[in-house]
Amino acid sequence: MSQIPRAPATPPAESPHDPRYFDERDLEAELRRTFQICHECRMCVGFCGSFPDLFRRVDRDIESGRAEGAEKLDANDFRSVVDECWQCKLCFVKCPYTKDDGAYELLDFPRLMGRARAVQAKRDGVAFVDRVLGEPQLVGALGSGIAASATNLINANRLVRKVQEKVAGISSEFPLPPLAPEPFSRWFSARSLVDRAGEAGDVVLFSTCYGEFNTPSAPKAAVRVLEHNGFRVLLPGETIESGGKRTSAGSPTCCGMPNLDGGDLAAFARKVEQNVALLYPQVEAGMKIVVPGPTCSYTMKREWVEHVPTKEVKAVAAATMDLMEFLVDLGKQKKLVLEFKKGLGTIAYHAACHLRAQKIGSPGQRVLSKVPDTDVRMVEECSAVDGTWGMKAAHYATGRRYAQRLARGVSDAEPDIVVTDCTLSALRIDHEIKAGGRKPVRVMHPIEAVAEAYGLLEAEGTTGIAPA
Repeated sequence: MSQIPRAPATPPAESPHDPRYFDERDLEAELRRTFQICHECRMCVGFCGSFPDLFRRVDRDIESGRAEGAEKLDANDFRSVVDECWQCKLCFVKCPYTKDDGAYELLDFPRLMGRARAVQAKRDGVAFVDRVLGEPQLVGALGSGIAASATNLINANRLVRKVQEKVAGISSEFPLPPLAPEPFSRWFSARSLVDRAGEAGDVVLFSTCYGEFNTPSAPKAAVRVLEHNGFRVLLPGETIESGGKRTSAGSPTCCGMPNLDGGDLAAFARKVEQNVALLYPQVEAGMKIVVPGPTCSYTMKREWVEHVPTKEVKAVAAATMDLMEFLVDLGKQKKLVLEFKKGLGTIAYHAACHLRAQKIGSPGQRVLSKVPDTDVRMVEECSAVDGTWGMKAAHYATGRRYAQRLARGVSDAEPDIVVTDCTLSALRIDHEIKAGGRKPVRVMHPIEAVAEAYGLLEAEGTTGIAPA
């Protein structure tokens, strides 16, 4: 049995503001301690590639007689395990050794992997692929709108994708989200208003980069559903003047999760500060912030405070809710409109990892279960995308192997529609179903399914993140 102690001498350095955070010796000691405990437990072996890789490396040293546990792992071993982590967070949710469970071991495997990436980025620089994938709002702004048709045509070209893979490290096989000819905010400004909007109060919709530039059908549906329930919807930084005139203090940017994936903490902090400058006055005015993307809502709730611990950031994080979580809360208050015009048949509901990591259950499933003539069947498998990891050429094959479990689970449910809160998971599900020769099916965000059940989308045209 290895002599590496299970209890940390001091609480692990989880914040970049801790002076030990970038200390490589301190990091190495924490990696060894964590890896030793994980090797003894092995409960998470099926979650991702990190754990099988870790166990093989420790077993190698034990079987050769070099070690009793993780004490002989070196920098190459550490880097390999870190590289295989795609930050789904499920190991933290299931782990019995976390502070959330009152355990003295204080393990947080995904946060430790994030720390290792940040240390590596500080030492070696942020990788080019992470710089590219770290700016979805910039890519979206350049490629959507009037440029969308040309951009989508280029992105569909196999030769271009192969060149992109060689140059930028983005897999030529991963299904890139299409760019929208009309970004969400443009539609929002031009839309017709609902008379009763505002009777229940005001709410801020953080549409996310993908909602703004790639899949505006989801935030469009969110606006319709929220207005149908009596809320006036504002965008980040908007205020309403007398007479109903809207003014804006600026535009939001990415939540920053792609920067964390690449270890670029400076870029992440800049985005937090830009977003909070817009959102804090609205929170001070008593508004909730609703987010239709689980990765973004997780980041805003959990990571913003850890990395930029100001009172303004803490207030914004406390006021942030996943969009479907907000609807569940309305239901608890008996304020959710329950008059639906149509049933939705059989739904395969993908339980997105970053929703489960928030420990709020599957709020979309709870809302959709209220729709008559609707059978919601849960599929609890990971899409192995989680931000940017699955889009990288180096990880595409591994990601597909894990994502095929999800595709099988969806197909086994024999659904009329597939619902997932995660845009990239929707693309992966659609891609794997078609690649496997299975029956194509519409894939949509739960808010689109709710809007469809309300009968609100007839004028909106095609719905769904990935139509069949």
